[in-house]
Amino acid sequence: MKPLAERLRPITLDDYIGQKHLVGEGGILRRMLDGGRISSFILWGPPGVGKTTLAKIIAHISNLPFFTLSAVHSGVKDVREVIERAKSQPLFQTGTPILFIDEIHRFSKSQQDSLLAAVETGVITLIGATTENPSFEVIRPLLSRCQVFTLHALGKEDLLALCHRALTEDLVLKEKKIEIREHEALLRFSGGDARKLLGILEMMVESATSSPIIIDNEGVRRQMQLSPMAYDKDGEMHYDIISAFIKSIRGSSPDAALYWLARMIEGGEDPCFIARRLVISAAEDIGLANPNALLLANAAFEAVRNIGMPEGRIPLAQATVYLANSPKSNSAYLGVDAALALVRKTGNLPVPLHLRNAPTQLMKELGYHDGYLYPHDYPNHFTEQQYMPDELLHTQLYHPCDNAAETKTRTYWDEVKKGG
Repeated sequence: MKPLAERLRPITLDDYIGQKHLVGEGGILRRMLDGGRISSFILWGPPGVGKTTLAKIIAHISNLPFFTLSAVHSGVKDVREVIERAKSQPLFQTGTPILFIDEIHRFSKSQQDSLLAAVETGVITLIGATTENPSFEVIRPLLSRCQVFTLHALGKEDLLALCHRALTEDLVLKEKKIEIREHEALLRFSGGDARKLLGILEMMVESATSSPIIIDNEGVRRQMQLSPMAYDKDGEMHYDIISAFIKSIRGSSPDAALYWLARMIEGGEDPCFIARRLVISAAEDIGLANPNALLLANAAFEAVRNIGMPEGRIPLAQATVYLANSPKSNSAYLGVDAALALVRKTGNLPVPLHLRNAPTQLMKELGYHDGYLYPHDYPNHFTEQQYMPDELLHTQLYHPCDNAAETKTRTYWDEVKKGG
């Protein structure tokens, strides 16, 4: 028997749950379908939010030939074969075929290149699905030919509506006596993932030994702890384990960080996803306490992209241990967030005249650049002058953290500014 998630997969937009900004009344995808003009696009969002389902619904509604490829299992040869099959379709009868590529971010550059001509000439309409930012994972020429639509994790009301549909419409579940007395744990473990939610619900029903079947918070927690489900890069443990990984680095525990790294590697996690998180951690949590951390994390990212797995585990481990053992500072992270909050609060304050550029005679006559002091003309390449807008004089956004590197820098500038 098919899993519950497959049995409940909708085939119309009216049955589709979530993503109202795209498929609700006035949504761009609904307008595209109503107008009968489907252009190439990429669906970007977390697992279990309906990317594949939405692509299949579009193909069903439009009654177009529908080809599908998985970037995990397909190569350039497979892409070319599909394109040739699409070319053989009688266009005057069927319209442009749709090619759906799941996990398109896993396609190599050469695989993506092989799609360009077919997309550009209208041989196929491309629909890609990805959990990763297309700006980083899809080549620019292909990305420029596609719109990008962002899908969001399902909210509480969407998930509860999905539960209700499962209990009342599924041919198997509606024949059983099932009562959801508490839903908080069910929703929390699903993490906004519809497929995960239905998987937990199905697991609770299958493991029940009495009737009626009662689903409550304690029962869900107990079942999830007993479940032999391994790490699933598209499932419920994905975000929990990456969170534990980052928190172990932040907490300066290399042993724990290596353990969670191994869990992800063994579970088949995309190594580039891990590497990106290391780069973020290096900037956010190590920061100015050890600026070399960002360089090493970025080097590990490039190494993983160049050599792949299994060898990629070594630079990932090297960066993980280095970051975990590094002194920590979040001063830059806090500083930029404080600056953004200040900008949103104060708006577009004018730049002081002496800081403005004066490329024209009129600007010079208006006083642009007048009074600017060139720091390199002064001892220690520093002189006091106003850099903030008048309304923000003496505002401090950067607060050094207590570590050797920032303490040394702070001491240096304290002495310079005192004239020492």
